[in-house]
Formats: sequence, C-alpha cells, structure tokens
Amino acid sequence: MKLFLSYLGTSNLTFLGLILLGLGGCREQGFLTPPTQTFGSTLNSVVADQQPRYSYDGRYLVFASDRLSQRRVFLYDVPNKRLIDLPGLNPPNSIQDQPDISADGRYIVYISEQRGKPDVFVYDRQSFESEVITENLLAEVRHPTISGNGRFVAFESNRSGQWDIEIYDRGSNIEQSLPSPQQPTQAPVSPPPTNP
Repeated sequence: MKLFLSYLGTSNLTFLGLILLGLGGCREQGFLTPPTQTFGSTLNSVVADQQPRYSYDGRYLVFASDRLSQRRVFLYDVPNKRLIDLPGLNPPNSIQDQPDISADGRYIVYISEQRGKPDVFVYDRQSFESEVITENLLAEVRHPTISGNGRFVAFESNRSGQWDIEIYDRGSNIEQSLPSPQQPTQAPVSPPPTNP
C-alpha cells in the first residue's frame, strides 16, 4: 500500500482524497428514505419499487412494486411511515402499474390488465371502488396522470397509430379531491414605536 501511495504523488493523492470526501459527505444529507426491509409495511423492499408520485402536500406517496411476486400499486403514508391498505385495487393474477395520485390522496389512477388488456382505472379511497375509463377504447394505453381535483385524467394512447395524449373528463358530478386548507400564516405584529 505504501508503494501505491508514493506512486500516486502528493497532488494526485490530494485530488483522490477530495473526491472521496465529496462522495462521503453528500451520501446522507437530506435523505428521509427508510431502510430496505424484507418484510413489513415499509417504503422499500427487496424487490423493484418504482414510479413514485406524491400527493399535493407530500403526505402520500403512491408507487408500483413487485412485492408478493406480482406488480401492484401501494400507498405510503409519509409522516406515519407505513403502508395504507387499498382494498379492491390489486386483484389477484393481474398487473397494476404506473400510478398517480390526486391532490389530497383520495383518487389513484393506474394501469391494470385485469380485463385482459391494459386499461386506465381510477380508484376511490373512500368507496374502495375502481372505475375503468378506457373500457371501450381500442388502443394501448400507458402513463396515466390525474388532475389535482380528481376530475381529469390524461394518458398516452396509440389509437391513431402513434402515441398521443388523451384527456378524459370524469364529469362535474364527481366529488372533487382538494388539498386540505392550511392555516394562513400571520405576519408578526410589530410593537408600536416608543417615544424616547
């Protein structure tokens, strides 16, 4: 080792030290990622966890994962550091993928192959029901996204022979998904000037 260090020379050794210091120094700063676990309801597992999308306020994180030997959609409660059950969203023997979430986390849009072809579905976390919105569309679909209020869904479709963007209006009669109102911050009140 001594021979190797003397071969590098002082300037190269200093440069190598700065690189290693830089890599080591930025490794942990700012990351909130929980460690990977084999079991349990945590964010990261030992299989592929992909396509994360945040709700408006950052409380919820929806993502796709290959857990339980099947591609599924999961919802993570960030402040409480736990997975949230999604009853009815992940039927057995079917792939669910490419999720997105509305502003307050009520609606989740995703691709599912439960009808034998990829379709766009919207899942309502209050009713625990999924609605297929591309049932009669003769095309492949991918990469859905949902508006903050849950009314509009956009996705890619190849029904024209090329990949185009489609916009679907779920209608004005749906219950809108809106972020929770935040308490307004008040400006500090200055004390009245005093006379000397």
